[in-house]
Amino acid sequence: MIGSGFGGLAAAVRLGAKGYRVTVLEKLDAPGGRAYVHRRGGYVFDAGPTIVTAPFLFEELWTLCGKRFSDDITLKPLDPFYRIRFDDGSWFDYSGDVQAMRREVARFAPQDLDGYDAFFQEAEKCYRLGFEGMASISFVTLSDLIAVLPDFMRMQAWKTIYSRVASFIRDPKLRMVFSFHPLLIGGNPFSVTCAYALINALERRHGVHWAMGGTGALIQGLVGLIQGQGNSVRCESEVAEILVRNQRAYGVRLADGQILESEIVVSNADTAWTYRYLIPAQHRRHWTDSKIERTKFSMSLFVWYFGTRQQFHDIPHHMILMGPRYRELLADIFKRKILAKDFSLYLHRPSASDPSVAPPGHDTFYVLSPVPHLQSGVDWSGAAEPYRQAIAQSLHRTVMPGFEEHITESFITTPQDF
Repeated sequence: MIGSGFGGLAAAVRLGAKGYRVTVLEKLDAPGGRAYVHRRGGYVFDAGPTIVTAPFLFEELWTLCGKRFSDDITLKPLDPFYRIRFDDGSWFDYSGDVQAMRREVARFAPQDLDGYDAFFQEAEKCYRLGFEGMASISFVTLSDLIAVLPDFMRMQAWKTIYSRVASFIRDPKLRMVFSFHPLLIGGNPFSVTCAYALINALERRHGVHWAMGGTGALIQGLVGLIQGQGNSVRCESEVAEILVRNQRAYGVRLADGQILESEIVVSNADTAWTYRYLIPAQHRRHWTDSKIERTKFSMSLFVWYFGTRQQFHDIPHHMILMGPRYRELLADIFKRKILAKDFSLYLHRPSASDPSVAPPGHDTFYVLSPVPHLQSGVDWSGAAEPYRQAIAQSLHRTVMPGFEEHITESFITTPQDF
């Protein structure tokens, strides 16, 4: 197994439950992949993922090992899920409480209440058809796709999520509130299918949760399951090549030259990286270098992690700060691939729910800005600090006046790091 992110660890648990002897190979010094944990100055900074919206999937992994998820992990339901703050200072508290949500909608546009109810009926349809009906289909054959075409038609999946929301809701702010979710997984609301409305229904059904101790607690729990199966996770073990013989993978070569042979090789590394750099070109009939170059890639991220010796009690666990533009900013990021001067931000304050992630009386934060990926040509070695300063000025001006005076720990990651 290449990579110890959530996907790699979950696949390792499932293979272990089927009786395979599994070795997970991770190039970093600790497991987690994009869910890596930074521990600095008494603060716990989760590198990437921050929420659990489908706890039953974790429960299933623990059950496969004859254990109870709740014995190892404590999930804390969040209320609200997010606070969405608009550029004019108004905000919407997004939760799973239907009546509370209807009151929030009514504050902005009472004429959209019926449309809100109708949209969630569509979201439920997308959940049933798209999540429950298709999540376990691999779509490796044409017949797989043909079989689900009727369900795609029922979801009107050719429409974008933003256009589908807009067909029910007129208020421009509410259109943002109910269409932004694909951004959480790197999708542009103005181009991805409206099937992603299933996320809205998923959250309402199962909630939004925080794993006490941070996302790293989930990673450590999964590692414990793997070790309990008699299998292993090896860190600082970078894979340099997937070995192929007769069109079949038979093992890997590590960066230090060590050869590990195996019956199955599973890669949870980035897809394009796996094909381009881990599999020699002569074994790639379909995923040629030129095809990979032509592939459309997701956005990237700029993330600033910081800890403060003062607590900011007005900031909830999750806050989304919408900038002055929505459609045009996303066009800059996804289509024009330029680093705009304005931005929308995701501000994460886990210490609002979990004191263990910060020293006593302190707060842990990260603030994330969606940005274009590396094909933009941005020189992040020079652009990173001015961009961080612009974000700091925005936070000072809007929701955290004077916060920089209290910072005791600070570092960033850019698209170059990702």
